[in-house]
Amino acid sequence: MSLLNCLIVMAGGALGTLARYLLSVLAQPVSRDLPWGTILINVAGSFVIGFFGTLSFAQGRYPLSEGARLFVMVGICGGFTTFSSFSLQTLELMRAGAMLRAGLNIALSVLLCLAAVAIGHALATHLNGGRAEIARISTLDDA
Repeated sequence: MSLLNCLIVMAGGALGTLARYLLSVLAQPVSRDLPWGTILINVAGSFVIGFFGTLSFAQGRYPLSEGARLFVMVGICGGFTTFSSFSLQTLELMRAGAMLRAGLNIALSVLLCLAAVAIGHALATHLNGGRAEIARISTLDDA
């Protein structure tokens, strides 16, 4: 861990957080029964980390430096996705007695995010000419 990497992650996190805020504000009109903004944000972030991580690894079609991968995968995706918001919104639904909607929020969020990361990975694997490395960097385990 270096100071430069910390600054790179911090800059990406700021951009991801701003994007999350803007998208959640835009989604408010359709988020009456379920927190669709949070679901969409988590699905989009899952797609991006699966796609970008696979496409940019050392043997990928567009290999990038560790700093660039940290910026996007830890910084932007970390600041953009909203697991803590998802958890709070699910608890609020449960406390309001909306157990069916809480369960639907959990199921949609988990299944759609897993599908999005798999689709992103598959698309990037195709663009990589069939090379399907795991889309991760060592520092993601620490994030």
